[in-house]
Amino acid sequence: MIRSPHLILLAAWITATPAVAQRQQEQLDRGVVVVPAAGGALVSWRLLATDPPEVAFHVDRRHPDGTTVRLSEQPLAGPTCLLDDALPTADDGQFRYEVSVANADNSAGSASAGGSATFTNSADPQPFLSIPVQPPFAYRPGDASVGDLDGDGDYEIVVHMVGSGRDNSQDGLTTPPWLQAYTLSGERLWAINLGPNIREGAHYTQFMVYDLDGDGRAEVACKTADGTVDGAGQPIGDPQADYVNAAGRILEGPEFLTVFDGRTGAALATTDYIPPRGDVAAWGDRRANRADRFLACVAYLDGQRPSLVMCRGYYTRAVLAAWDFRDGQLAHRWTFDSDDGTPGNDAYRGQGNHNLSVGDVDGDGRDEIVYGSCVIDDDGTGLHSTGLGHGDAMHLTDHIPSRPGLEVFKANGDGPSPAGIQMRDAATGEQIWGLECTGRDGVVRACALDIDPRYPGSECWGAGAGVRGLFSATGQRISDRPPRTCNMGIYWDGDPLRELLNGVTVTKWDPQAEREQPLFDGRQYGVRSINGSKSNPCLCADILGDWREEIIAPSRDGRELRVFVTPEPTPHRLVTLMHDPVYRLGVAWQNVSYNQPAHLGFDLAGRLAPSASDEN
Repeated sequence: MIRSPHLILLAAWITATPAVAQRQQEQLDRGVVVVPAAGGALVSWRLLATDPPEVAFHVDRRHPDGTTVRLSEQPLAGPTCLLDDALPTADDGQFRYEVSVANADNSAGSASAGGSATFTNSADPQPFLSIPVQPPFAYRPGDASVGDLDGDGDYEIVVHMVGSGRDNSQDGLTTPPWLQAYTLSGERLWAINLGPNIREGAHYTQFMVYDLDGDGRAEVACKTADGTVDGAGQPIGDPQADYVNAAGRILEGPEFLTVFDGRTGAALATTDYIPPRGDVAAWGDRRANRADRFLACVAYLDGQRPSLVMCRGYYTRAVLAAWDFRDGQLAHRWTFDSDDGTPGNDAYRGQGNHNLSVGDVDGDGRDEIVYGSCVIDDDGTGLHSTGLGHGDAMHLTDHIPSRPGLEVFKANGDGPSPAGIQMRDAATGEQIWGLECTGRDGVVRACALDIDPRYPGSECWGAGAGVRGLFSATGQRISDRPPRTCNMGIYWDGDPLRELLNGVTVTKWDPQAEREQPLFDGRQYGVRSINGSKSNPCLCADILGDWREEIIAPSRDGRELRVFVTPEPTPHRLVTLMHDPVYRLGVAWQNVSYNQPAHLGFDLAGRLAPSASDEN
C-alpha cells in the first residue's frame, strides 16, 4: 500500500530545537531478518522513532508442518533481537519467524505492526542474504544506495554498475555508467543507461536515492546528458549525440539534472545542470580535471522537507545548487558560487573535499552542507570557511560529548599543513585542536570513531608526518600506535562502540593490546571490496533488523550482492539508525566520490550508558 505524505516528530532523535523538529521521514516496516547464530538463529527487527516508549514484541516460530511455537513467554520490552538457540537442529526446512507488537494483555497484536522473515535450516546455513544482479556484460557492481522505491516500507537497492572507468586526472575512453534497482529478494525493477556523454569514474556520477517529494516513495536523481536512456527505455535529449573527444574527455554538450521514478526508472523531470561547465579552463585546467569534480547530497534546508543539492568543483571554484522536487517539477531554490563576485564568497574557493556531510550545525532546525573546509548555510550563503583547503576524509558527528553541538574532524591537504588533522566546531569553524603535518604527501586518510570506552566520544587518527598516533576527541594522545585501518566504521558486535570496517573485513580495536582483533571476514564468503585502494563494500548501513549495520558487497563474479547481518545479540535497545537525521542523510551521500562512513548526530555510547536516561 502506498503511504501518504507524512511529517513525523522524531522526539529524542532530532538534534534541532523542539520548535522546528518536524521533518518528513521514511515510514519503515519492521525489517525483520533472521541469520544463523550460535547453533540457532538470531531474529532482529526495527524499533521505530514513532513507536511509544513502552512498545513490546512477541516472536513466534512457525514450523514447516504448520505448528507454531511462541519464543517470548513475556513481551520483549528490551532489545529488538532474540537468539533462538532452541531451533530444532534435526529438522531441515524453512522456518518462518513472525514478530508482532504485544497488546496490553500480552497477546500478539496486529500483524501489520510487525513483520516476518524465513530461515532455512540446514547443516551449513549461509550467513548472508543473496540478491542476484544482472550487470551489463563486463560490468560489475559498484557503490549502492537504498530507498523505499515502491512505498511498501522496506528498502530497495540502487546499484551503480561500473565498466571501465577513469579518474579525472587521466585521459582515456570509459564505458557509460549504469544504475540498476533491485528488491531485497532479487527482482530487478529497472536499469538506466547514463549514456556515452557521462564519463565513468568516482568523481562523475553522484546519485541520490531519497523521497524528495514526500509521497512515500523514493526517487533517484543524478546528472544526465544527451543519450541517457531512462528505465522506461526513453532517451533524454539527442540520442545520437556524442561529445567524447579523442582523449576520452567530454568538454562540450548540454548537461542535465534528472529525477527518476523509483518504481520504474522513468524520467520524471529534467532541467539544465547548474552550474554549466562554461569555459573549462576557467576552473583551473583545460582537461576538466577540476571542472568535472561533482558532489551531491540531500538536505532539509527548510527544516521540514528534503531538497536536492548538486555540486561542482572544490579545488578552485566551488558551486552548490539547491533544488526542490515538488508536484513532479524541479524548482531551483538557490545557488552558492565562490566565484560569482558576492562579497566574502571568494573565501570559499578551493575549500571543498572529495566528499561532504550534512547536518544542522547551528541548531536552527535546518540543515547546512559541510563542504570540506567550509560550511554553506541553509539559505545558500556562506556560514564559515577555515581556509585550510581540500582533503580526502571528513567526519561530522558529536565527537566531543561535553561540548554543545556537532564537530568536524578532517584531513587537510595534499602537502604540509598547519592542521594536517583538525577538530573544529561545526557551527563556527573554530579550531578545537589540530596537528601540523610536515610531510610532502600531507594527510591522505583520517578517521574518527568511538573505539575506546575509556575516553568519551570519538578517537581520531590519520596517516601523515607529524600526526601519527591515536588521539582522544579533545586531542589527547592516548596511544602511539593507531589502528592500521583508517577507512570506514560499522556497528557490528552489539556494544555502543564502533568497529573498524576495511573492505569487507570487520575488526575491533583492543585498547589494552593496541591492536585490531578480527571479527568478520567477508572474503571467506566469496565477496570482495570495491573502489580500489579506497576499499569499501557497496554500502554499509542499517537497512535491516535492529540498530546494527549491514554490509552489502558483491560476489567475486559480480553476479550477486550479498547482505551480511551481524549474528551477535545486543543488550541495547535503540531506534533504527535510519531515523536519525544526520545518519540517514549520511547514507544518502555515502556513494559520493571517496566513501566515508555515515555518522549519527549524537554520542551513542553516552546515550546507552547505564547512567543515561532511557530515551527510547
